[in-house]
Amino acid sequence: MLSTIYSAGLCGIDGFIVSVECDAQERMSGFEIVGLPDLAVKEAKERVRTATLNSGFRFPFLQLTVNLAPADRKKEGSAFDVAILTGILRCAGVIRRDVDLSHSCLLGELSLSGGVRGVRGALSMCVAAKAAGFTHIYVPAENAREAAAVEGVTVYPLTDMRGLVAHLNGEAPIAPVEIDRASFADAVLHSTLDFADVRGQTMAKRAMEIAAAGGHNILLIGPPGTGKSMLAKRLPTILPPLTFDEAIETTKVHSVAGTLPGSESLLSARPFRSPHHTMSAVSLVGGGANPTPGEVSLAHNGVLFLDELPEFPKTVTDTLRQPLEDRRVTITRASGRVTFPCSFMLVGAMNPCRCGYFGHPTKQCTCSPNDVKRYVSRISGPLLDRIDIEVELPSLSYDELSAKESTADTSAVIRQRVMQARAFAAARMQGEKGIFCNAQLDASGIRKYCIADDAAVAILRGAYDRMGLSARGYDRIMRVARTVADLEGSEMIRAPHVAEAIQLRSLDRKYWNA
Repeated sequence: MLSTIYSAGLCGIDGFIVSVECDAQERMSGFEIVGLPDLAVKEAKERVRTATLNSGFRFPFLQLTVNLAPADRKKEGSAFDVAILTGILRCAGVIRRDVDLSHSCLLGELSLSGGVRGVRGALSMCVAAKAAGFTHIYVPAENAREAAAVEGVTVYPLTDMRGLVAHLNGEAPIAPVEIDRASFADAVLHSTLDFADVRGQTMAKRAMEIAAAGGHNILLIGPPGTGKSMLAKRLPTILPPLTFDEAIETTKVHSVAGTLPGSESLLSARPFRSPHHTMSAVSLVGGGANPTPGEVSLAHNGVLFLDELPEFPKTVTDTLRQPLEDRRVTITRASGRVTFPCSFMLVGAMNPCRCGYFGHPTKQCTCSPNDVKRYVSRISGPLLDRIDIEVELPSLSYDELSAKESTADTSAVIRQRVMQARAFAAARMQGEKGIFCNAQLDASGIRKYCIADDAAVAILRGAYDRMGLSARGYDRIMRVARTVADLEGSEMIRAPHVAEAIQLRSLDRKYWNA
């Protein structure tokens, strides 16, 4: 007797369909799994055998051969357990053989008691199942909400094998899971953080608004306690809300990484990742024997915040170069190659020196000039070249801190301006493939869209000669000036726009002598 059940596997953050072919012959009892399985799949034999007995079913004394097709593609993880056992029980007659499972995809890991445990990447596998034409998806109950985010399929939550068998035999149907998309829209803009909480720092707030409007990377420099971390944590609250497609893509990454909260069907807020400076390069960009997403991918469509940037090893921060340029990470192993998306905004924060008080108006800096130079030189030139905006945060006065009422704009007000600027830019770049904000403009895009008037050109020419700008520095200033013009709704880049963009690059000369 041959029974074919369909399941799904993972490659990176994308799923692929796996045909689980179960053959049962009346020979000497045996159980083999073939089809390039990894160790976790091979161990499914004991989980399946024990789960069958503890679920109250008789394990067939037959020669069982399970083939996972395509056989030339490595199968990893425990998500095939439910499909394997379903095929065996169908061959044994426990599940009616006339039940049509040709449009069903089954996922889940088995416990020894017969319960169904959650798996990583359920959303990615459900997307692949829908693309392959499957209409019924059976997933562990704890993965049901994320799987239900996929439109056009019916998702059934599984708690144990007895319930699945009763459902397939028509004895006790399982109610499908549905999510309310309106609730997703309501949750998108909910946040307890607000820009109005940050006292003073008018210039830094303006720089953050420009960064959000253009998708620019930004570096915050200032002594301890000036609000660098507060500003960085509030950046997601002024970014445009996640679209449903962005939420699906972001959730896929977190589902594969196993960081998706079980109570959420989709991530409704833009990710904010703030790893510690002791992390490794693999933790940052992803990798491992079985490659998993790193922090840059977990920040996809959101913000990656590196606090105390000079404290990160150079070998770690230099791995950011390619992700910042390509907005994806490709990891190659002997078993194959996987690609993870990583379109994120980088926010770096640092003290001006090791003690933190270089240039402070009242506190004495204990660092020598060479100490300051060594400290800031930990940030490599190539990484600095990929940061469009640099802003210095001064120490706050007593009056700024003690003010009872804040007159600063709220995150909602700033976000509205950011969304208007992005809409203005999108209308101008309509038809450009893969470009969604000014930070993504290449040299040809700058020539096409960054048109400056004569006064702006004169200011830029003077700055180019005076500051010794490189070609990449020129491009950075033009991209930021384009964003400043978008915030004012100006199609032409004018002198004030260029002047503000140059001001946001002036710290190179102070700290890096560039």
